Amino acid sequence: MTSPVETNPVDEEKQRLRRAMRKARREHAASLDPSVRALLFRRPPNPVLDLIPAGSTIGLYYNTPDEAPALSYARFLFEQGHKVALPWIATADAPMLFRQWSDPIGESDLESGPYGPQPSAENPIVVPDVLFCPLVAFTERGERMGQGGAFYDGWLGRNPGRIAIGMAWDVQKVDSLPLEPHDAPLKAIVTPTRLYGPF
Repeated sequence: MTSPVETNPVDEEKQRLRRAMRKARREHAASLDPSVRALLFRRPPNPVLDLIPAGSTIGLYYNTPDEAPALSYARFLFEQGHKVALPWIATADAPMLFRQWSDPIGESDLESGPYGPQPSAENPIVVPDVLFCPLVAFTERGERMGQGGAFYDGWLGRNPGRIAIGMAWDVQKVDSLPLEPHDAPLKAIVTPTRLYGPF
């Protein structure tokens, strides 16, 4: 007779909250008028730009339709002279790396990856100094809940000392999150109406 599988109550709470917050994020993004949406997240606010050292490499993400859009940030920072990069994942169970995105304007150097568009495998691997992160939920104290794959938490754990900044819709803020030791905090969080931090 096999013993019952033990469940982790923190994992269960995270999964429940992820389902609820993904639904809220999806419904909020779908409710936005396209003309209004086009005006949001055009460029980082000045206090966020103050966190970015001169000459630093910036990691961003190629957002899904539900996520806070990061592509305008990529183009803006590229035009300001920063090297920009996107996540690159070889397989769904491989660790996340970053490869340089040399054409955020024309998007000519992207290919399909396990989770969507990513830089060509021929592009050089880089290590961002500043990382703009997507998220499912956040608190006003800089705590972040991701998609559950631990890609960003894992990368930040392997690359300490990096500046991590979250991007989110206001509807994604919660009072508290079930946290574990590997959950990496954020330096700041940008929404369409507020900047939380720097912490």
